[in-house]
Amino acid sequence: MATLPLGQSTQYPDQYDPSLLFPIPRIENRKKLSIKENQALPFVGVDIWNAFELSWLNKKGKPQIALAEFQIPADSPNMIESKSFKLYLNSLNSARFEDENEVKERLITDLSAVAGSKITTRLNPTEAISKKGMQEMGGILMDRLDIEVDPSLPADPNLLGVNESFGPIEQCLVSHLLKSNCPVTGQPDWASVQIRYQGRPILEEGLLRYLIGFRQLGEFHEHCVETIFTDIKRQCKPEKLSVYARYTRRGGLDINPFRTDHNSPWPENIRHARQ
Repeated sequence: MATLPLGQSTQYPDQYDPSLLFPIPRIENRKKLSIKENQALPFVGVDIWNAFELSWLNKKGKPQIALAEFQIPADSPNMIESKSFKLYLNSLNSARFEDENEVKERLITDLSAVAGSKITTRLNPTEAISKKGMQEMGGILMDRLDIEVDPSLPADPNLLGVNESFGPIEQCLVSHLLKSNCPVTGQPDWASVQIRYQGRPILEEGLLRYLIGFRQLGEFHEHCVETIFTDIKRQCKPEKLSVYARYTRRGGLDINPFRTDHNSPWPENIRHARQ
């Protein structure tokens, strides 16, 4: 076959290999946000990963499948690079395990070691996930705004502001127009983002223009959400703030970071239409 200009083939492992997992220190991006190492974080949160291509062998050699949910705490020292995560999960395909609990414990051990903090996981049968269905983010959809915007301009925090004529309110704003690019492969990453806050009303047109400015940014999902959180907190000064993004699936994985500065419940892990 003629060589296709579509990238290079990837050698997938045929034996279980936890060394495939690659850590990315969170502090590197946080330094750009003026968050110093060993400094208390301005948020708490979690990265919710969903894996749709998990398989292993039982004692008799029969393949087993499950959908997996992983929760990696935002205060862990490291993220896990997504392609290395995919390769690691694929390395389980030919590994034999006593039962599902052994698989779960192996996942927790390996991923916690790389993240530098204890992660949690849940293995679900496909039937359980299908019963949950799909649900879009609740809130005021900013995409309804008929604005003029230059999508080539980078995200500018100075676009963010509040209406000083009003006192504090509680509001939830949503956009499906968040897009960034993988800093490793350059591939586009698409997401919906939900911003809950208590404070003076945030100017929606400026916020939407700001979010559209991520279209040319090469950055990891987790870093994008932390940047959005930090910029809104500094520019708009809400009393309370939560930012939650759900990214579309790529390589059998989706990543859904959540950051908050108060005792907000973790969001439910429910798929959206684009996931």
